[in-house]
Amino acid sequence: MSETITFTIDGTEIKGAPGMTILEAADQCGVYIPRLCKAKGLAPRGSCRVCTVMVNGRPQSACTQPISEGAIVENDTAALRDHRRQIIEMLLIEGNHFCPLCERSGSCELQALGYRLGIMAPRYPYMFPKRDMDTDHPDLMIDRNRCILCGRCVNASRDVDGKTVYEFAGRSVHKHIATDAAAGLAGTRAAADDRAAEVCPVGSIIRKRTAYAVPIGRRPFDKKPIGSEIEAKQA
Repeated sequence: MSETITFTIDGTEIKGAPGMTILEAADQCGVYIPRLCKAKGLAPRGSCRVCTVMVNGRPQSACTQPISEGAIVENDTAALRDHRRQIIEMLLIEGNHFCPLCERSGSCELQALGYRLGIMAPRYPYMFPKRDMDTDHPDLMIDRNRCILCGRCVNASRDVDGKTVYEFAGRSVHKHIATDAAAGLAGTRAAADDRAAEVCPVGSIIRKRTAYAVPIGRRPFDKKPIGSEIEAKQA
């Protein structure tokens, strides 16, 4: 078997190793594919569908689809950009995201993707759901108003921390992140230095006493759009 697989993304030749996903190969070659549920070091879930690309004319999630020799991948098309905008807009209206007041503003991946995709206002009406907060843990809190059900905390707690603190509960509009203790987060083994406490792409899982620690102008997405560190590899 060849040690290198060659395919194209939007006409650009991409090379990767057997077993790599489209997302991994694209990152390695400096081509940014938007994503929310996938984070470095965590197993892909393919749940957010923001990384959807067209592979030989068929939609696939780039974070789970293995690369194949000669595949023709489309990533940056008008249809895919609109598809991603609709997903981000639905995530914005399904929760309660008040960006100007949020301590994750400037470092929130959902917000940053909204900027990158040119979203000025969602096309759908806001739902303003009633969601609770879990604040009794001495070092951590969960604000479910901001949760986008990406599953990063679930994967990280299970696969990296070995604690299985978080899991999904409920269905449809009632689906939410739950913990493995009836007493809530305070009754779990969750700790501030857990990987699960740092992978949240929004401001849902928060370390206490760290809010607004990074001033405006130095936050990750203040000066460069999300994905810039990947696209810099093309230079």
